Amino acid sequence: MPAKLKRSTRRLLTLLVLLPTAVVVLGALYMLGMDHLEGAPRTFLQSLQWASETMTNTGYGADNRWNHPVMALFVIVTPFIGQFLIFLIFPVVVLPYFEERFEVRLQHVLPPMAGKVLFYRYGPAIESLLEEFNSTNSPFIIFEEDMTLARNLRDRGYNVVYGKIAEDASVLARVNDAQAVVTNAGDHANATCTLIVREFGFSGPLYALADDPLYRAPMLQIGATDVFTPAHVLGAALASRASTRISPPAEGMHLLGSAVGMAEFRVRPGSLLAGKRLGDLHLREQHGVSVIGQWFGGAFTTTKGPETLVEPGAILVVVGRAANLENVERMATPIRRSGPIVLAGFGSVGQKVKELLHDAGESCIVIDRQSAPGVDVVGSVLERLTMEQAKVGEASAVILALSDDSESVFATAVVRDYAPEVPLIVRVLRTPNTPRIYRSGADFAISVGEVAGQILAYHLLGEQVVHVENRIKFIRLNAGTMAGQHPWRNEVLERTGAKIVAVERDGDVIIEYERDFLVRPNDALFVCGSINSLKRYQREFQAITSIAARV
Repeated sequence: MPAKLKRSTRRLLTLLVLLPTAVVVLGALYMLGMDHLEGAPRTFLQSLQWASETMTNTGYGADNRWNHPVMALFVIVTPFIGQFLIFLIFPVVVLPYFEERFEVRLQHVLPPMAGKVLFYRYGPAIESLLEEFNSTNSPFIIFEEDMTLARNLRDRGYNVVYGKIAEDASVLARVNDAQAVVTNAGDHANATCTLIVREFGFSGPLYALADDPLYRAPMLQIGATDVFTPAHVLGAALASRASTRISPPAEGMHLLGSAVGMAEFRVRPGSLLAGKRLGDLHLREQHGVSVIGQWFGGAFTTTKGPETLVEPGAILVVVGRAANLENVERMATPIRRSGPIVLAGFGSVGQKVKELLHDAGESCIVIDRQSAPGVDVVGSVLERLTMEQAKVGEASAVILALSDDSESVFATAVVRDYAPEVPLIVRVLRTPNTPRIYRSGADFAISVGEVAGQILAYHLLGEQVVHVENRIKFIRLNAGTMAGQHPWRNEVLERTGAKIVAVERDGDVIIEYERDFLVRPNDALFVCGSINSLKRYQREFQAITSIAARV
């Protein structure tokens, strides 16, 4: 029976024996000392009273004078023994005992798992995914080995099981009925969990989130269905957002040759564009350019009619002739796409970012606090001298791949103040911190939870769209039901969010249109927008892709 008691319970029983024993022993010694050393005998009951008062520091009453040195030393040492026991009791015995009583409220074995997804260990990588599970009422269980974190998750309303699979694997006995399993611990713990889950007969999909891609093959060998490395996927997303060589700003621009260009302009809060409606700016009529959409808070939205508001601080995506685009520079600042890409932070994510930029032929300057191979400037991105050495003001983009969100928030504000026109892309550790990053001045903020969440949502929730960001695309379509209408003056066209940027007629490409210009049935239209807006356009105007492309 004693062997089955918890450690804190055994400690409490030991305490219940130790305290009375200490009082009896000290009382007996006091009784003997008073009789033989002081010549003032005390009864055993009086001695017990003295021992309890002394150990608890409640006072001595009348028994407070001793003459013999040994007796004086004894009564000096006894209070320290009492204090030692008191300070020992609370952290070693009392608090653990109540913690384990509190722990009883946590589940210690998996409940029936039919139709549920099991997440092994909680972390930033699955944070946003769990919120999506909650929003879609998809059942799941978190198995957590950190008791403090398990309590916190339970208090937040999550269904949590607490245990240690390395000590007692039977807590996962019901896993074979689960819909899927996701392992989100360290690579070694993930491997242990994978083996145990398969040993219990689970034959469903098991997805592992790995720190090191080198472990992908071994994890597949021991039973993982697929292995993902969110940190490296995050690095790829950051690199693609910064480099037009990795991810061109628009797909299909080659169809127009040099006839039409596309540019990005930052709208300063005090500029002529900030806070204005597109219908009041007359950019198409007066400057011959079309605003496709704007990046704001990391999201790209296409313009839908004259009521579209130009947000201060947004990045406008504008198409038109090169000469017309230059006219817009008087009202907004063009985004530079030449110069090095500055990368601050050279951890696992930063290293992946640099690897991808190097493979794409981009010039990259790396800042890090520690000197290491691959680091160009040793220092903090918070320091002006470091930013000057790294040429942040001349960069085509700045990527903050720091490992602490608090530092990222402040670094975002510092870099934005130093280089207000440079595109700023920030790595976020925890998804809830993303809005703070944007408020500090980031153009794009991507979290590991966002990346991992979208990958897993594709496999677990059947979501078909796994894009971290919207892409802009040019396509060549036939006239469809747009025939007989003006390329710009159409309310239905405005609602789709797509823009007709050029009309090909008899071998010529027409960019600007008179008021009486009408689309002919044999014209080919070059339409630009996001993937979703282009789908809406094709549906509204019954347009299909025109095969014959302009050379």
